[in-house]
Amino acid sequence: MKSYKINTIFLCKVLLASVVLFTACNSKKNNTNQDEQPKIEELYFGLKPPGLTPEVFAPTIVSTDNLEVLGAFSPEMDEFYFTRQLEGESPKNIGVRYRNGEWEKIYEESRTGEIFISPDNSTMFLGNTYKERTTSGWSEAKSLGLPYDEISIMRLTSSTLGTYVFDEFDTIGTLRMSRLKDGIREEPEELDGVFKEGTFIAHPFIAPDESYIIWDYETENGYGSSDLYISFRQEDGSWGKAINMGAEINSEMEDSYGSVTADGKFFVFHRVNLGETYDESYANIFWVDAQAIFSLKNKN
Repeated sequence: MKSYKINTIFLCKVLLASVVLFTACNSKKNNTNQDEQPKIEELYFGLKPPGLTPEVFAPTIVSTDNLEVLGAFSPEMDEFYFTRQLEGESPKNIGVRYRNGEWEKIYEESRTGEIFISPDNSTMFLGNTYKERTTSGWSEAKSLGLPYDEISIMRLTSSTLGTYVFDEFDTIGTLRMSRLKDGIREEPEELDGVFKEGTFIAHPFIAPDESYIIWDYETENGYGSSDLYISFRQEDGSWGKAINMGAEINSEMEDSYGSVTADGKFFVFHRVNLGETYDESYANIFWVDAQAIFSLKNKN
């Protein structure tokens, strides 16, 4: 089985590009019958929500026979971004929206970073750069400045309070946190303890309220190449143990890049299995009812 490190390098060089993101349809009650509820598919981008078993996300629209990874919802659940790699082409970041019963592509560019949309929906983070939302889409990429310019960040996520949590491609195995205090950003500090277990530690996601962190890493006790883990913040402010998300979510493939939608209802991640050739490789985005991971809190 190929190592997670090799997979990461492959994704950075080759993966992804072209269709993802959707806007929730407005649900309206029947004016003549207040008991009539909208169909569940109307509430979630024209898709039937998954249960406690992960399902491929938006088959034929987002998840196809090509290689798709790095899925990211916007906080308002009206857009979805991801990376797609077509055979023989460079990877691209794509954004899609579901509106009035139709899917539309709203964003496409060569992959320059792993997308995360800030909790206030105003900023697109792309590793150590970012874009600002404008009336016509997104601004040109801007630098986060020092010391971030000197760090090869793959994924940077942010809480509602502006706390950054991010990884580093050059030294996979290091997660860092930087808090925003009184409007001043503190120097990044390395996360120790439970966040140093295993190898190829990467792709952190911090909850908007900072109540948990999700990330992935490889260990001999895991299910496959890399597994997804979660740590819940304890009452004393410390971080609980790293909890493996279990066999329903983790597989013999590379399971990574987890996040929870802003409404707290769905967990999104991707699975990758790289072969010797493009045709032998697999990469798709999955989603599952978030209760599948929140129920793990009792294991602390």
